[in-house]
Amino acid sequence: MSKEQIKKLIADRTDHDGLTETGIEGVRLFRATQAIPCVPAVYEPCIVAIVSGAKEAILDGNRYVYDDSRYLCCPMSMPVKAGTPTASAESPLYGVFISLDLWVMTELALEMETAGGDLPSVKGGLREPGIRLTGWDATFTDALLRLLQLGASPTDMAVLGTARVRELYYAILKGEAGIFVRQAFGAGNAIARSIAHVSSHLDAPISIDDMATRAGMSRAAFHRKFKQVTTMAPIQFVKSMRLNNAAMKIAGGMTVNEAAIDVGYVSPSQFSREFKRMYGQSPREWSDGHQVLAGGA
Repeated sequence: MSKEQIKKLIADRTDHDGLTETGIEGVRLFRATQAIPCVPAVYEPCIVAIVSGAKEAILDGNRYVYDDSRYLCCPMSMPVKAGTPTASAESPLYGVFISLDLWVMTELALEMETAGGDLPSVKGGLREPGIRLTGWDATFTDALLRLLQLGASPTDMAVLGTARVRELYYAILKGEAGIFVRQAFGAGNAIARSIAHVSSHLDAPISIDDMATRAGMSRAAFHRKFKQVTTMAPIQFVKSMRLNNAAMKIAGGMTVNEAAIDVGYVSPSQFSREFKRMYGQSPREWSDGHQVLAGGA
Protein backbone atom coordinates (compact mmCIF):
# COMPACT_ATOMS: atom_id res chain seq x y z
CA MET A 1 0.00 0.00 0.00
CA SER A 2 2.85 2.40 0.80
CA LYS A 3 4.17 2.30 -2.78
CA GLU A 4 0.71 3.15 -4.11
CA GLN A 5 0.62 6.11 -1.71
CA ILE A 6 4.05 7.23 -2.95
CA LYS A 7 2.89 6.90 -6.56
CA LYS A 8 -0.21 9.00 -5.87
CA LEU A 9 1.85 11.69 -4.14
CA ILE A 10 4.18 11.93 -7.15
CA ALA A 11 1.35 11.90 -9.70
CA ASP A 12 -0.50 14.65 -7.82
CA ARG A 13 2.61 16.87 -7.61
CA THR A 14 4.05 16.51 -11.13
CA ASP A 15 2.37 18.31 -14.01
CA HIS A 16 5.17 17.96 -16.57
CA ASP A 17 7.80 15.47 -17.66
CA GLY A 18 11.25 15.75 -16.12
CA LEU A 19 12.24 16.77 -12.60
CA THR A 20 9.99 18.58 -10.10
CA GLU A 21 11.42 20.15 -6.95
CA THR A 22 9.81 19.09 -3.67
CA GLY A 23 11.02 21.97 -1.52
CA ILE A 24 13.26 19.55 0.39
CA GLU A 25 16.91 19.93 -0.56
CA GLY A 26 18.18 17.03 -2.66
CA VAL A 27 14.76 15.42 -3.14
CA ARG A 28 13.10 15.68 -6.56
CA LEU A 29 10.20 13.91 -8.20
CA PHE A 30 10.15 12.95 -11.85
CA ARG A 31 7.69 11.85 -14.48
CA ALA A 32 8.10 10.50 -18.02
CA THR A 33 5.18 9.97 -20.40
CA GLN A 34 7.23 9.19 -23.50
CA ALA A 35 9.99 6.75 -24.32
CA ILE A 36 13.43 8.33 -24.04
CA PRO A 37 16.45 6.44 -25.40
CA CYS A 38 19.52 6.17 -23.21
CA VAL A 39 21.62 9.34 -23.58
CA PRO A 40 24.81 10.52 -21.80
CA ALA A 41 24.32 11.61 -18.21
CA VAL A 42 26.33 11.90 -15.02
CA TYR A 43 24.85 10.46 -11.86
CA GLU A 44 26.19 12.31 -8.86
CA PRO A 45 25.84 10.33 -5.59
CA CYS A 46 22.16 9.45 -5.52
CA ILE A 47 19.32 7.01 -5.08
CA VAL A 48 16.75 6.67 -7.87
CA ALA A 49 13.52 4.94 -6.85
CA ILE A 50 10.81 4.04 -9.39
CA VAL A 51 7.22 3.39 -8.28
CA SER A 52 5.63 3.02 -11.71
CA GLY A 53 7.26 1.90 -14.97
CA ALA A 54 10.94 1.11 -15.46
CA LYS A 55 14.15 3.05 -15.99
CA GLU A 56 17.48 2.08 -17.48
CA ALA A 57 21.10 3.06 -16.85
CA ILE A 58 24.18 1.85 -18.70
CA LEU A 59 27.66 2.02 -17.17
CA ASP A 60 30.51 1.04 -19.48
CA GLY A 61 28.29 -1.39 -21.38
CA ASN A 62 26.68 -2.91 -18.26
CA ARG A 63 22.90 -2.46 -18.31
CA TYR A 64 20.84 -1.81 -15.17
CA VAL A 65 17.04 -1.95 -15.49
CA TYR A 66 15.06 -1.11 -12.36
CA ASP A 67 11.44 -0.63 -11.34
CA ASP A 68 9.30 -0.76 -8.20
CA SER A 69 11.02 -3.94 -7.03
CA ARG A 70 14.59 -2.56 -7.01
CA TYR A 71 15.98 0.95 -6.66
CA LEU A 72 19.25 2.22 -8.09
CA CYS A 73 22.04 3.04 -5.68
CA CYS A 74 24.93 5.17 -6.96
CA PRO A 75 27.09 6.35 -4.05
CA MET A 76 29.79 7.91 -6.28
CA SER A 77 29.73 10.12 -9.37
CA MET A 78 29.41 7.91 -12.45
CA PRO A 79 29.29 8.65 -16.20
CA VAL A 80 26.32 6.69 -17.53
CA LYS A 81 23.75 6.59 -20.26
CA ALA A 82 20.21 6.82 -18.91
CA GLY A 83 16.72 6.71 -20.34
CA THR A 84 13.11 5.60 -20.00
CA PRO A 85 12.69 3.34 -23.06
CA THR A 86 9.30 1.90 -22.01
CA ALA A 87 7.50 5.02 -20.73
CA SER A 88 4.32 6.18 -22.49
CA ALA A 89 1.27 8.37 -21.88
CA GLU A 90 -0.73 5.20 -21.17
CA SER A 91 1.95 3.82 -18.85
CA PRO A 92 3.82 6.77 -17.30
CA LEU A 93 6.96 6.44 -15.25
CA TYR A 94 6.95 7.99 -11.77
CA GLY A 95 9.94 8.12 -9.48
CA VAL A 96 12.03 9.96 -6.91
CA PHE A 97 15.60 11.19 -7.31
CA ILE A 98 17.42 11.61 -3.99
CA SER A 99 20.87 13.19 -3.83
CA LEU A 100 23.19 11.68 -1.24
CA ASP A 101 24.92 14.31 0.87
CA LEU A 102 28.57 13.30 1.33
CA TRP A 103 28.96 14.65 4.84
CA VAL A 104 25.68 13.33 6.23
CA MET A 105 26.20 9.88 4.71
CA THR A 106 29.79 9.74 5.99
CA GLU A 107 28.67 10.81 9.47
CA LEU A 108 25.95 8.14 9.54
CA ALA A 109 28.28 5.45 8.19
CA LEU A 110 30.86 6.22 10.88
CA GLU A 111 28.21 6.34 13.62
CA MET A 112 26.96 2.92 12.52
CA GLU A 113 30.50 1.53 12.53
CA THR A 114 31.10 2.67 16.11
CA ALA A 115 27.64 1.92 17.53
CA GLY A 116 28.17 -1.82 17.60
CA GLY A 117 25.04 -3.95 17.49
CA ASP A 118 24.28 -6.58 14.88
CA LEU A 119 25.42 -4.76 11.73
CA PRO A 120 28.14 -6.62 9.78
CA SER A 121 31.43 -4.78 9.87
CA VAL A 122 32.81 -3.09 6.77
CA LYS A 123 36.45 -3.74 6.00
CA GLY A 124 38.35 -1.95 3.25
CA GLY A 125 37.03 0.02 0.31
CA LEU A 126 34.70 -0.86 -2.51
CA ARG A 127 35.40 -4.04 -4.42
CA GLU A 128 32.51 -3.95 -6.89
CA PRO A 129 31.20 -1.61 -9.63
CA GLY A 130 29.95 1.79 -8.48
CA ILE A 131 26.27 1.21 -9.34
CA ARG A 132 24.05 -1.36 -7.70
CA LEU A 133 20.38 -2.29 -7.80
CA THR A 134 18.93 -3.16 -4.42
CA GLY A 135 15.58 -4.54 -3.32
CA TRP A 136 12.96 -2.27 -1.77
CA ASP A 137 12.30 -3.19 1.83
CA ALA A 138 9.64 -2.03 4.26
CA THR A 139 12.00 0.29 6.14
CA PHE A 140 13.07 2.10 2.97
CA THR A 141 9.48 2.32 1.67
CA ASP A 142 8.12 3.72 4.93
CA ALA A 143 10.95 6.24 5.25
CA LEU A 144 10.43 7.44 1.68
CA LEU A 145 6.68 7.80 2.20
CA ARG A 146 7.19 9.75 5.44
CA LEU A 147 9.63 12.05 3.64
CA LEU A 148 7.31 12.77 0.71
CA GLN A 149 4.30 13.32 2.97
CA LEU A 150 6.01 16.46 4.26
CA GLY A 151 5.31 18.12 0.90
CA ALA A 152 1.78 18.98 1.99
CA SER A 153 3.08 21.54 4.50
CA PRO A 154 5.92 24.09 4.08
CA THR A 155 6.21 24.24 7.86
CA ASP A 156 6.61 20.46 8.12
CA MET A 157 9.29 20.56 5.40
CA ALA A 158 11.20 23.33 7.13
CA VAL A 159 11.07 21.71 10.58
CA LEU A 160 11.25 17.99 9.76
CA GLY A 161 12.82 17.80 6.28
CA THR A 162 16.41 17.32 7.38
CA ALA A 163 15.47 14.67 9.93
CA ARG A 164 13.33 12.72 7.44
CA VAL A 165 16.11 12.76 4.83
CA ARG A 166 18.52 11.46 7.47
CA GLU A 167 15.99 8.72 8.32
CA LEU A 168 15.88 7.69 4.66
CA TYR A 169 19.69 7.65 4.46
CA TYR A 170 19.74 5.39 7.51
CA ALA A 171 17.24 3.03 5.87
CA ILE A 172 19.52 2.82 2.82
CA LEU A 173 22.58 2.12 4.96
CA LYS A 174 20.72 -0.63 6.85
CA GLY A 175 19.23 -2.17 3.70
CA GLU A 176 20.38 -4.77 1.21
CA ALA A 177 22.99 -2.41 -0.25
CA GLY A 178 24.11 -1.19 3.17
CA ILE A 179 27.62 -2.65 3.14
CA PHE A 180 28.16 -1.43 -0.44
CA VAL A 181 27.11 2.13 0.47
CA ARG A 182 28.96 2.16 3.77
CA GLN A 183 32.13 1.14 1.93
CA ALA A 184 31.71 4.12 -0.39
CA PHE A 185 31.12 6.62 2.41
CA GLY A 186 33.34 5.05 5.05
CA ALA A 187 36.61 6.61 6.15
CA GLY A 188 38.80 4.09 4.33
CA ASN A 189 37.60 4.35 0.74
CA ALA A 190 40.31 6.18 -1.17
CA ILE A 191 38.76 5.38 -4.56
CA ALA A 192 35.49 7.10 -3.62
CA ARG A 193 37.43 10.16 -2.47
CA SER A 194 39.39 10.15 -5.71
CA ILE A 195 36.19 10.04 -7.77
CA ALA A 196 34.70 12.89 -5.74
CA HIS A 197 37.81 14.98 -6.47
CA VAL A 198 37.63 14.23 -10.19
CA SER A 199 33.94 15.09 -10.32
CA SER A 200 34.49 18.52 -8.79
CA HIS A 201 37.66 19.38 -10.78
CA LEU A 202 36.84 18.38 -14.36
CA ASP A 203 38.01 21.77 -15.65
CA ALA A 204 41.53 21.20 -14.27
CA PRO A 205 44.35 18.95 -15.54
CA ILE A 206 44.03 15.42 -14.09
CA SER A 207 46.69 12.72 -14.26
CA ILE A 208 46.76 9.13 -13.04
CA ASP A 209 49.85 9.91 -10.95
CA ASP A 210 48.02 12.75 -9.18
CA MET A 211 44.95 10.57 -8.59
CA ALA A 212 47.11 7.75 -7.23
CA THR A 213 49.02 10.12 -4.94
CA ARG A 214 45.78 11.54 -3.55
CA ALA A 215 44.60 7.99 -2.88
CA GLY A 216 47.89 7.08 -1.18
CA MET A 217 48.56 4.20 -3.61
CA SER A 218 51.12 3.22 -6.19
CA ARG A 219 50.11 3.88 -9.78
CA ALA A 220 49.66 0.15 -10.49
CA ALA A 221 47.58 -0.55 -7.36
CA PHE A 222 45.43 2.52 -7.95
CA HIS A 223 44.78 1.56 -11.58
CA ARG A 224 43.74 -1.96 -10.56
CA LYS A 225 41.44 -0.91 -7.72
CA PHE A 226 39.94 1.99 -9.66
CA LYS A 227 38.98 -0.28 -12.56
CA GLN A 228 37.52 -2.80 -10.11
CA VAL A 229 35.13 -0.15 -8.78
CA THR A 230 34.25 1.82 -11.91
CA THR A 231 34.79 -0.92 -14.58
CA MET A 232 36.96 1.68 -16.40
CA ALA A 233 40.61 2.65 -16.41
CA PRO A 234 41.15 6.02 -14.64
CA ILE A 235 41.82 8.01 -17.84
CA GLN A 236 38.83 6.42 -19.58
CA PHE A 237 36.69 7.36 -16.57
CA VAL A 238 37.88 10.98 -16.60
CA LYS A 239 37.23 11.22 -20.35
CA SER A 240 33.73 9.75 -19.96
CA MET A 241 32.93 12.15 -17.13
CA ARG A 242 34.09 15.11 -19.21
CA LEU A 243 32.31 14.11 -22.40
CA ASN A 244 29.07 13.11 -20.66
CA ASN A 245 29.02 16.41 -18.80
CA ALA A 246 29.70 18.26 -22.05
CA ALA A 247 26.92 16.37 -23.88
CA MET A 248 24.46 17.31 -21.12
CA LYS A 249 25.55 20.96 -21.19
CA ILE A 250 25.22 21.14 -25.00
CA ALA A 251 21.81 19.47 -24.89
CA GLY A 252 20.82 22.04 -22.27
CA GLY A 253 21.68 24.98 -24.55
CA MET A 254 25.36 25.73 -23.85
CA THR A 255 27.52 26.39 -26.91
CA VAL A 256 29.96 23.71 -28.01
CA ASN A 257 33.03 25.82 -27.21
CA GLU A 258 31.70 26.82 -23.80
CA ALA A 259 30.94 23.20 -22.92
CA ALA A 260 34.39 22.04 -24.05
CA ILE A 261 36.16 24.66 -21.93
CA ASP A 262 33.84 24.01 -18.98
CA VAL A 263 34.90 20.34 -18.78
CA GLY A 264 38.63 20.94 -19.19
CA TYR A 265 39.34 20.75 -22.94
CA VAL A 266 41.91 23.27 -24.21
CA SER A 267 41.81 22.13 -27.85
CA PRO A 268 38.41 22.40 -29.62
CA SER A 269 39.58 19.98 -32.33
CA GLN A 270 40.57 17.34 -29.75
CA PHE A 271 37.20 17.79 -28.04
CA SER A 272 35.34 17.32 -31.33
CA ARG A 273 37.38 14.22 -32.24
CA GLU A 274 36.85 12.52 -28.88
CA PHE A 275 33.18 13.52 -28.74
CA LYS A 276 32.48 12.04 -32.18
CA ARG A 277 34.45 8.89 -31.34
CA MET A 278 32.31 8.32 -28.24
CA TYR A 279 28.85 9.34 -29.50
CA GLY A 280 29.08 8.89 -33.27
CA GLN A 281 28.19 12.54 -33.89
CA SER A 282 30.07 15.80 -33.88
CA PRO A 283 29.22 18.17 -31.00
CA ARG A 284 27.31 20.43 -33.42
CA GLU A 285 25.30 17.51 -34.79
CA TRP A 286 24.56 16.52 -31.20
CA SER A 287 23.45 20.07 -30.39
CA ASP A 288 21.02 20.07 -33.33
CA GLY A 289 19.50 16.69 -32.51
CA HIS A 290 19.26 16.44 -28.72
CA GLN A 291 17.61 18.13 -25.79
CA VAL A 292 17.40 17.27 -22.12
CA LEU A 293 14.12 15.36 -21.83
CA ALA A 294 14.22 13.81 -18.40
CA GLY A 295 15.95 16.54 -16.43
CA GLY A 296 19.07 14.40 -16.11
CA ALA A 297 17.34 11.92 -13.78
